[in-house]
Amino acid sequence: MGSLLIRGVDIVDGTGSPRFRGDVAVSGGRITELAGPGTIGGGERVIDGEKLVLAPGFIDMHAHSDLHLLTEPGHLPKISQGITTEVIGQDGLSYAPIDAATLAVLRRQIAGWNGNPADLDFSWRTVGEYLDRLDAGITPNAAYLVPQGTLRLLVVGPEQRPATAREIERMRELLAEGLAQGAVGMSSGLTYTPGMYADTAELAALCEVVAASGGFYAPHTRSYGAGALDAYAEMIGLARETGCAVHLTHATMNFGVNRGRAPELLAMIDDALAHGCDISLDTYPYLPGSTTLSALLPSWASSGGPDATLARLTDPQDRARIAEDLTVRGSDGCHGVTVDWETIQISGVANPELGGCVGRTVADIGAAQHISPVQIFFDLLRRDELATTILQHVGHEENVRAIMRHARHMGGSDALLVGDRPHPRAWGAFPRYLGRYVRELGVLGLEECVHHLTGRPAQRLRLRDRGLIRPGYAADLVLFDPETITDTATFEQPRQQARGIAHVLVNGEFAIDGGVPTGALAGRALRMTPGGTDTGGDR
Repeated sequence: MGSLLIRGVDIVDGTGSPRFRGDVAVSGGRITELAGPGTIGGGERVIDGEKLVLAPGFIDMHAHSDLHLLTEPGHLPKISQGITTEVIGQDGLSYAPIDAATLAVLRRQIAGWNGNPADLDFSWRTVGEYLDRLDAGITPNAAYLVPQGTLRLLVVGPEQRPATAREIERMRELLAEGLAQGAVGMSSGLTYTPGMYADTAELAALCEVVAASGGFYAPHTRSYGAGALDAYAEMIGLARETGCAVHLTHATMNFGVNRGRAPELLAMIDDALAHGCDISLDTYPYLPGSTTLSALLPSWASSGGPDATLARLTDPQDRARIAEDLTVRGSDGCHGVTVDWETIQISGVANPELGGCVGRTVADIGAAQHISPVQIFFDLLRRDELATTILQHVGHEENVRAIMRHARHMGGSDALLVGDRPHPRAWGAFPRYLGRYVRELGVLGLEECVHHLTGRPAQRLRLRDRGLIRPGYAADLVLFDPETITDTATFEQPRQQARGIAHVLVNGEFAIDGGVPTGALAGRALRMTPGGTDTGGDR
């Protein structure tokens, strides 16, 4: 594109400093000049910034767009929110590094997260090859985390057992290769198989490799329910032991046992920070969570992979044991609490015969059919081959607000983009921060919130030229109306574009222009190097 001048706009530069009025010039994909209003001339195109705010493009620290970026590279759900960079490879399960056998298992296991497109070319095998595929054409930028569960599946397999010393060393080698090829760190999903089978010592051995690379560890912890504080303590202990930076992903305190207990988590983080640990966290601005229905299963029931799990769902003895874990003892897959079926709402199914269940709770479906909810649970998993997605209504507003105020907090959508009724955070998380929690509730100031969504995550990702509005920086920018920006996505109609976002630029090209997507594919894979994270050169 040619040169651009944004004139007379309120600039919120991503540092947290007060906004100021000015002009910004863009050319060649970069911010070329920043000056007072009316002082920059020229520009092949001029945008009048009156009544608008110019901010750096938002950075989604927790995204599940690993396949959506390839199948729908225009990526409207995220780019329409002003998100110009996403961090993918989350929760310990993704598609690189990979071999053919492991890919076949993963495509089934996380179909509820990403779908399982039959016509997608999955020919990449390494992290570097996957990043190259992203470079072939995507709308936002993307950074990748090496998934620890995938490493374990590759080396150890799907069984519930300790890794041997040789297996741990092989996982360290694969992790180091992925980091050298540009991944920004490692993720875990410690309530998902097989990542959950790793003990603390195994995780520490991997975190040592991450620390040496300069990356960070992003764990989905072992519990967000009954054992939440112990689970967070384990992760902070890894930071103390290994020196690895730890980013606590979707850092919530959910379920009845944790109502009002966010200050305990924040005190734990503050103590670690005071003792030199590098800890950060992200959250989404909603109460319900979202995952797969199969995630509620106890860990032993998922050992061995999808086929073994499905076999257990038809075995009377295994079904009885699973039912007791879910309703009496508390499943580790449900964070150590017993399942309240009134809180489990079906959001998507792969089997069209089950479409009538979408939008209803498991308790409601059971009552209508005069069948116990746990039997409905078994039936859905079996008939949908584990692909069912759910909303889990277990959050607490006071915890959400307390955590988002923390000095190391960042934004993360944790958005699943597939399913009939995905969580509305897929289309609305970042506008919701600025509309509801800034303008309506005043939980955060505008400049502070933009810092949470831009400059602060850019520091975590070691982005050398993004996250701030400065001359020489990449022109990842969002122009929005602070008086009207709001999420319009609802739980009933989740696929609705936010209001109040006028323009979004990625690497200097308009991805949203006048509220309308352009289809431009200017995004890049952001690769970590010893000196920081960047695009690794022009495409």
